[in-house]
Amino acid sequence: MVPFKKSVVREYLETILVAVILALFFRTFVVQAFKIPTGSMEPNLLVGDQLLVNKFVFAPAHSSAERAILPIRSVRRGDVVVFKFPVNPERDFIKRVVGLPGETVELKDTRVYVNGRPLDEPYAHYLVSRPGPAGAGDGGPEDVRNHYGPVPVPDGALFVMGDNRDNSEDSRYWGFMPIQNLKGRALMIYWSWDGSGGTLNPLRQTRWARLLRQIH
Repeated sequence: MVPFKKSVVREYLETILVAVILALFFRTFVVQAFKIPTGSMEPNLLVGDQLLVNKFVFAPAHSSAERAILPIRSVRRGDVVVFKFPVNPERDFIKRVVGLPGETVELKDTRVYVNGRPLDEPYAHYLVSRPGPAGAGDGGPEDVRNHYGPVPVPDGALFVMGDNRDNSEDSRYWGFMPIQNLKGRALMIYWSWDGSGGTLNPLRQTRWARLLRQIH
């Protein structure tokens, strides 16, 4: 009896199929690419930065054994996360976690306080000089940007803000971010492209110094 032998074409097709399945698995459950579309996280993340997002880190654990073995954990303050925008779930946003469930968040003269204590935020960036005393605003958008709360963060939600505090559409404007909207934690910049020059020159427009930079 002559042993069955696969054709070269069939072997190539099976290899491609396995590669596609693995790629879909990793994209769905493990890691996903994300491109920074706006300046809300500047100067830490720039428009044109392309990131890898860990989609597995916040996966639910059903036992203490899973938590001990698998590389998963709860959301922490300071995490840079990608999530479905609550107002329009078709859009993905990226912000930094500031307030966790059960905590009270307040802004006074742009300074963030959690449970009455000021946060040390070396990543925060301001485009304009800090405003005058609390209460000086008129309650409009500019006032909310500088003075907010105090508000308690409900269970199952997070208070998130952009690092570019004067140019970020975040929880100050649209409220809390449901934890169920989380897609993952930003890990590293795998590529960065400066498209502001208007010309197409890959060598000049690639921000080489930002490649493989970890996100903190």
